[in-house]
Amino acid sequence: MLDTDAELIQALQAGQTAALGVVYDRYSKLVYGIAMKILGNSAEAEDLTQEVFLTLWQRNTYQASRGSLSSYLSTVTRSRAIDRLRVGSNRRRILNQWSDEVSPPITSTTPFDQASTLERGELVRCAVAMLPEMQRRVLELSYFEGLSQAEIAQFLDAPLGTVKTWTRKGLLQLSQNLQSLRDSS
Repeated sequence: MLDTDAELIQALQAGQTAALGVVYDRYSKLVYGIAMKILGNSAEAEDLTQEVFLTLWQRNTYQASRGSLSSYLSTVTRSRAIDRLRVGSNRRRILNQWSDEVSPPITSTTPFDQASTLERGELVRCAVAMLPEMQRRVLELSYFEGLSQAEIAQFLDAPLGTVKTWTRKGLLQLSQNLQSLRDSS
């Protein structure tokens, strides 16, 4: 029987899936409560709860010498929840800005309007395709996959500062690409 957190972590590191169930049963209410308090959305909180435990299982980054398992899970949950809020806020701001610039609100659905919308969509796709590979990749991971910059850094095995630089340069280059494509049309 796995009674202590140290025993549970050892079992997790040994690949025992039953240990994950015990950890989940023991700490899921704590993780969900923190996520719900920060995010204010039950679906997002449930998703984040699953992500935290999946990360614990896959990456095994917990170190007992740095604190209790409950403190570790609380810190990870808080950090990820704040990242989600930040990413969501930035994404909404940028998408609203782009939507205002690229596709003004359509009040009618005439064939001309539909063709114009398709043309603007093609301009955006071309502008994205013109980006250097890593800039394009971090933007895609951020905006289409919903990953935070820290998660992208882990995923790409790149320093966080480099990912932030690629993101910033990618957004600036995308804006320039869109402007030059609109000017040449």
